[in-house]
Amino acid sequence: MTEARFYDSLAGGRVECRLCPHHCRIAPDQTGRCGVRRNQAGKLYSLVYGRPVAERADPIEKKPLFHFLPGSTSFSVATAGCNLTCRFCQNSDISQVNGRIIYERELAPAEIVERARAAGCRSVSYTYTEPTVFFEYVFDTARLAAGAGLRNVLVTNGYLEADPLRELAPYLDAANVDLKSFRDEYYRNFCGGRLRPVLETLELMRRLGIWVEVTTLLVPGENDGAGELREAADFLSGRLGPDTPWHLSRFFPHYRFMNAPPTPPETLAAAREIGRAAGLHYVYTGNLPGDPGENTACPQCGRQVIGRTGFLVTGYALTAGRCAACGRSIAGVFD
Repeated sequence: MTEARFYDSLAGGRVECRLCPHHCRIAPDQTGRCGVRRNQAGKLYSLVYGRPVAERADPIEKKPLFHFLPGSTSFSVATAGCNLTCRFCQNSDISQVNGRIIYERELAPAEIVERARAAGCRSVSYTYTEPTVFFEYVFDTARLAAGAGLRNVLVTNGYLEADPLRELAPYLDAANVDLKSFRDEYYRNFCGGRLRPVLETLELMRRLGIWVEVTTLLVPGENDGAGELREAADFLSGRLGPDTPWHLSRFFPHYRFMNAPPTPPETLAAAREIGRAAGLHYVYTGNLPGDPGENTACPQCGRQVIGRTGFLVTGYALTAGRCAACGRSIAGVFD
């Protein structure tokens, strides 16, 4: 086991984890809510350092990141565990471990970097589960990856404290953050968390200069109301900026939330129009391959500058990050 970071020792051998807003107070021989950080004799340890449950090369569009090195591949890695308990979790078999420490093999940070380079990837993504709970593994890998000329990507629920994020920021190039709802009640009832820390993470990432894209999974009847979507869009446009890409993803019944139907395509289309009406330049539909909402259009002339079908880039009309038709700069990281 590797000793964890960001925790305080308490009386009676207890510890308080300060990695995420839960601030779990953990008795000896117990784990926090994530199930992968354990108090052993008054010290907090990561149970998953160097123990990935998944690692493969993915299109960067799968994260989803549409404005960060489009068309490139990213070496994706995850360990078990998550600090939220979403009832609709799409990766529940590896994220909702309930104290079961699962892993396929041991893989050191340096080996991840070697595999990423061998696969021709331009970045390393910490994804699939929640990278916050394997922070130490992320940090050590990201530092080595940056030194090897690779970019680093965080695919996260945004439920982490400011100090760990600031420490990781010098090595972090981009993030996709789940904004699961714009209602605190939804976070409490469906995810086991709160809204405010996620909004604070989004704003801090923007201040730290990290390229940020946001994803919202639209669950029919739960978080897809026009009023809530307008508030979310206004926050993204006003607090993060109109160039912030917003991915609106289609829900499919899964895990412990089987009583809602898949998101109707017309709901995604309406949500996209709400985002655009709020001033967002780049609003996308996800989990709906072939939909026109997958493409990037120039905010100035309206011409398509990046075409997509699913995770495949089918057209590219950018020159040095500018629209090939009118010269307008397109927000993102293109090189």
